[in-house]
Amino acid sequence: MKEEIEVECPSCSPEEEVPHEVLKSGQNPVVRCLECGQVHATSLKSPKILKVNVVISKGEESFSCKTELEAEEVLYVDDELVVDDEAADIVCPILITSLEVGEKRPDFAKAEELDTIWARAIDEITIKFSVQSGTEKTEVMEKKVPGDYEFVVGAEEKIGKEKVTLTKIKIRDGGFLSRKGAGTAAKHVKRIFAKKKRRRAWGSDFRKGPW
Repeated sequence: MKEEIEVECPSCSPEEEVPHEVLKSGQNPVVRCLECGQVHATSLKSPKILKVNVVISKGEESFSCKTELEAEEVLYVDDELVVDDEAADIVCPILITSLEVGEKRPDFAKAEELDTIWARAIDEITIKFSVQSGTEKTEVMEKKVPGDYEFVVGAEEKIGKEKVTLTKIKIRDGGFLSRKGAGTAAKHVKRIFAKKKRRRAWGSDFRKGPW
């Protein structure tokens, strides 16, 4: 499959980039315009690199840093991104929760338009569990897991020394997963509901009767 790039065509589109087929690669490639068929040499522009402010929440805390992005790169809310700030010695995978452009909070924007990226760290996440024990008692438990760790309704999960069965998962967009077998990654979880597994009394598996 031939490589394609978008550059200006001196014949049919001298001011606007259009698709071209690359005939000879390199810093000054030879290309064929896919609009008019003109073959010509062109030059590749180095993308403009910007440092964009990022505010990252991790658990109950938040911290600020910067990340380098191409000026024309388009970012979307719910995109995943790896922030690499050498000055602050921070490398952190994040999930974008909001984009700040002046007083607006759009769903997407180019990097050059952004004032701040707001995000959640997804390298390690503390998940809160509401665990039912018996008919009335409910206790709150916590477990730290990687952002890609998957929770599944109906599955067994170990929290510390306790074993629980997951009954429902509240996700961050406000919805719930309650069907057995439905699951999602920890980075999308707001809270998990579960039931504590009953411990069998010693000897309960033995049959009664004469030996």
